[in-house]
Amino acid sequence: MLLFIFLPIISVITQSLHIAHEQVFVEVENCDFFGCKKSTSVDRAATEQLRSEKPLGRFVGLDNYFNRSHLASSELAAAWESSASLGEFYNQLFNLPLYRAIIFTLVYTAVVTPLLIIFGFIVAVAVNSINEKLKGLVIFFSLLPMIVTPLVGSLILFWMIDARGIIGSTLQILLDNPDLSLKASTPLTWITLIVYGVWHATPFAFVVFYAGLQTLPQDTLESAMIDGASRWERIRYVVIPHLMPLVTFVALIQLMDNFRVFEPIVGFNASAHATSLSWIIYNDLDGESRLLSSASTTSVLTIIGVIILLSPVLVRAWRDWDRQA
Repeated sequence: MLLFIFLPIISVITQSLHIAHEQVFVEVENCDFFGCKKSTSVDRAATEQLRSEKPLGRFVGLDNYFNRSHLASSELAAAWESSASLGEFYNQLFNLPLYRAIIFTLVYTAVVTPLLIIFGFIVAVAVNSINEKLKGLVIFFSLLPMIVTPLVGSLILFWMIDARGIIGSTLQILLDNPDLSLKASTPLTWITLIVYGVWHATPFAFVVFYAGLQTLPQDTLESAMIDGASRWERIRYVVIPHLMPLVTFVALIQLMDNFRVFEPIVGFNASAHATSLSWIIYNDLDGESRLLSSASTTSVLTIIGVIILLSPVLVRAWRDWDRQA
């Protein structure tokens, strides 16, 4: 825990309080037959010496957290003062990179998490009630979305929703709109990413709930049947209460997983319409000019966001454990 969690977090926090050194410029004089001219150039030796003496960069405190690339405190205040309505304020907020990523991340997490829990429970109950000879085959196909690598799965769906793909071309025919493109619309892109997220993560919830159904007390279930309880009443008053600790567990895992959504955005090439906090970190670290301080700042803000997001679930889990103890 100390080596692989605590120390890296401390390192990231420390890096987020620094910024890369500016290049050292020196004035040089170039002379030729027509005279001498002065110009400025980068003093590479001095720049490298400065970077070697202070590898973390120049200490700036919390400036990285409040600049335009992150919390954008001054831009946020100006947008609030200049906006005549909440809709206008939201549009200006959506133009700030971090807030645009936070909005999509929260929407994705808030929609995908409950849907995958619901669908995972439905699939688990359905599989548990089918003929024993068919269970193995149905379970195998139900687990396929989880077996496929997220990036590969998103690429497959990306090709399918293309105008030449089976889903894209079918929608164009059904809606009689040959110019329809799921990739060109921000709302449609968000819907596509959410659909993929539910499809990919539902098997995890299914496996957990299906395992929980195997521990269901048969005596309680048979007593409910003798008392005349319908199938829905047995599910509502016997099955769901029995699986509630597992619901908390699945919600906890999937909240963390969905909050760091990344692969679908890359696979769908959707960064023009949807970005997430993980994608911003990846973008800052990509290329030759790696923005380590910016990526570290976003990482710290992501950790804080995950803690805030998980707090209600953790409090509920703690109360359930305390009540049982």
